[in-house]
Amino acid sequence: MRATLRWAHSDLRTHRGEALFLVLATAGIVASLLLATALFGYATNPWQRVFTQSHGAHVWLHTDKAADTGKLAGLDGVDTVAGPYPTAAVTVSSRGSRASVELRGTPERPSVGRPPIVSGHWLDPSAPNGVVLESRLARALLAEPGDTLTVPGTARELTVVGLADSAEPRYRPGEQPGLVWALPSAVPDPGGQVIGLRLTDPGDTSYIVQRAVTVLGSGAIGEVSTWQQARAEAQGDNRLLGQVLGLFGLGALVAAGFAVHGAIGTRIRGHLRDLSVLKAIGFTPGQVVRIFLLQHLAYALLGALAAAGLAEALGSRIPGRLGDAVGVWQGLPGHTVALIVVPVGAVLFIGATTGLAAWRAGRVPPVPLPRPAATSGGRLSGVARRALGVRIPPALVLGWHTAFTRRPRSLATVARLTLPLLLIVVAMSAWTTIDRFHSDPERVGLPTALSVRADAGHSEQQIRSLLERDPGVAAAYPGVETAALGPSQTATIALRGLGTHRDPYPHTLAEGRPARGSDEAVAGQGLLDLLDARVGDWVRMTVGDQPLILHIVGRSIEPENAGRVISTSLDTLRENDPGLRPTLYELRLDPGADPREVADRLAAAGDGHLDVHAVANPADGLSPLRAVVAGLIAVLALIGLIELLTAIGGTVRESERDLLALKAIGLSPRQITAITVTATGLTALAAVLAATALGLPLAHWLIDAQGRSSGIGAGIAQGPSAVLVVPLGAAAVLCAAALAAVPAARAARRRLADTLSAVA
Repeated sequence: MRATLRWAHSDLRTHRGEALFLVLATAGIVASLLLATALFGYATNPWQRVFTQSHGAHVWLHTDKAADTGKLAGLDGVDTVAGPYPTAAVTVSSRGSRASVELRGTPERPSVGRPPIVSGHWLDPSAPNGVVLESRLARALLAEPGDTLTVPGTARELTVVGLADSAEPRYRPGEQPGLVWALPSAVPDPGGQVIGLRLTDPGDTSYIVQRAVTVLGSGAIGEVSTWQQARAEAQGDNRLLGQVLGLFGLGALVAAGFAVHGAIGTRIRGHLRDLSVLKAIGFTPGQVVRIFLLQHLAYALLGALAAAGLAEALGSRIPGRLGDAVGVWQGLPGHTVALIVVPVGAVLFIGATTGLAAWRAGRVPPVPLPRPAATSGGRLSGVARRALGVRIPPALVLGWHTAFTRRPRSLATVARLTLPLLLIVVAMSAWTTIDRFHSDPERVGLPTALSVRADAGHSEQQIRSLLERDPGVAAAYPGVETAALGPSQTATIALRGLGTHRDPYPHTLAEGRPARGSDEAVAGQGLLDLLDARVGDWVRMTVGDQPLILHIVGRSIEPENAGRVISTSLDTLRENDPGLRPTLYELRLDPGADPREVADRLAAAGDGHLDVHAVANPADGLSPLRAVVAGLIAVLALIGLIELLTAIGGTVRESERDLLALKAIGLSPRQITAITVTATGLTALAAVLAATALGLPLAHWLIDAQGRSSGIGAGIAQGPSAVLVVPLGAAAVLCAAALAAVPAARAARRRLADTLSAVA
């Protein structure tokens, strides 16, 4: 054992840089996997915690006032019922911010859907105008307990007495109204009612919704929301961040395993005599295997422990969502298990790949076998000989020959170097796609920048004239958005009527054509998946108590509402309801116009009658992904550097036997050095070309697959431009050549005795 440790210590002193790179690469990989685990936990558990604490309802049904909701309590599968509670849709204002809210009259704190109080207290009959705000809505309004909310257009005031979390669909400006709990006396003129159903089996949600619609009648139900929709919405971008981290972390782990395998294999080929000496003095094959295995397991274990310690001590201090995710994850029950399992799994994987290469070291015979005079494929090809005959520089010809003459070994080296470069190309594509949402939003389903809702009392022409007078507004598209029941009447979808036949809304289409005629519509991927439909189908839905049949002629990219959106023109909806008035206006701005400045001008011009919001950009929630991608690129570059150094070491060792022959034919040390540098550069170039050719299609497929699964739809992927790819490839090739120059120069200037010893 002592001899084993002494040999390992001597080898460590000889290869300090390689050991450091392996430790750093393992630390980066384990840190990525731990952050991915934290984000997955953060994405799921906060909503689950609120749902469990509130004893949440699995289904919420919004109905009209006349609906007899008492029948729902007797349905098979319904455990308990919350409500019904009277509701009213109002707009509230606080500190200059406005929000559309659902005012829910709650006589007492419910047992089902019981919101956990995070600040202040629950409703008190002694404060009839007191309200409790959902916490996300409170953040948007900058409201705290004790603040006063006003209702624009009236003299009414509401006092905030508390803030509470909710497991229902969260507030989204211009899309989903916020939730405000109030006493029934604070809802004097309700426009409807809401009832919550807690089920004995959550898996029966769709069936129970269908039964509820049958019992009450489709015309009585305005909107249905389920626990699956609320959970998916709450997970949102956090789950995507976790998927990205996990994907790249696992990819980096595989790349690191291959890099370690290649490094050990190269070192075995370079130390055959040393291994034979170890065998000759009494080392068993098992001891030789353990030398390499324990040595690299120690490197991996050191990196894994460093990553786990840093993630535990400093992870919660990372700014932004990553830090919040780690902080929440550290308080979850499975945190300790994950903190142990992830590093151990990474170390075991690296150990497995190390063991395969170390096994070869154990098979080295005690007496070195004589090397063949020429390796397979070692002769110069006819093309190479002719190239030398036409005075092409020998370094270029012989470098090509050195790099690719041993095909199995050369292909393995190129493949190992290609993997980290391929993942870097995928990471750059993810970065470019995120940038596209900001730099070119109209191509990813965001043709408008502002959404405006106006108070009643102004005509459509007056509002459009006011909006289009602003110098920054290029067009104002009137529209309505309402909830509709799908054909099975088990889920609510968003029905939008935007623009007119004369001035159509500029939908971003990934498939099909725009909706030009009557009864034509375009739909998001999420809606097509929900209805199991495709472009060209006719779909039936129910709006209030009126059926509506639309012909889907195109698939639009829909970043909102998980893609469960079907859009037609306002004129098409007016054919069923001639008195329909626009409730919102989507504004397309002139190039270069600042949305904030335009919003401020419109709010001032509206004199309190306009509610102006910026259209939500899904990339805003992915801003932490930039830092994640940058960190992953650094880890992958480190793994690529390890593989590059391994390839350089192997090339230099393999060229030692040819050194005497090259000197004998008159090549100078500089020319011999150039051969090794050229061989290394060509290997790197082949890896760069392979990574680009494979990485770009893979990145498009992965990003579009994520788009389809999120409901946005395929067609959002954007590969990096040549301005980024070409410098990356050039930097990789030049870096490889630069790193090869020093060891190649040293080998070319070796003494004759050393060269003869290496050949022997």
